[in-house]
Amino acid sequence: MVKGLKQTSSTVAIGFSVTESAANTFTEGTVDLNLDPLNNEVFVVLAIDLNPLAPDMISGTNTATSASLTSTSQTSVANLSDSNCMADSVLNIRTDPTNAVGFMRIAQESPATLLEYVGIIATNDFFVQVAGSGNTGAKGVSGKLYGYRARADASIYAALVQSEVLSA
Repeated sequence: MVKGLKQTSSTVAIGFSVTESAANTFTEGTVDLNLDPLNNEVFVVLAIDLNPLAPDMISGTNTATSASLTSTSQTSVANLSDSNCMADSVLNIRTDPTNAVGFMRIAQESPATLLEYVGIIATNDFFVQVAGSGNTGAKGVSGKLYGYRARADASIYAALVQSEVLSA
């Protein structure tokens, strides 16, 4: 258990999906956790599973579908170098006129079980981003966020909220 936090729920899985508003257009979805800020409630993230839709196979055109999950709103798909990014995933197809090779890059969506948690969400929402590249149709991402609700000490809650908001 994380020091300074008291678990208040069992492990829950929260499903989500986001589809681009148009092909190759960055789109972000918001998922409300319904946390209780008056009781210093946070969400402790244990694991994340991101499943972007496969990019289009177009001869001679490189295509991709990128997705991320963050604790703050973004203006583009995030990667793990961003402080509020907890997971990202990219599917690529690289082609020439006669050959195609698919690539998948994930940021160890469900890390080794030696970790106590992946992240802590102190504000009420988390955000899911998706963007395609070179595709003819809109792409999307679906997935699950696994974790539990917890109550934080006042000083820890204040520090978590401030850190999350200021690093946005």
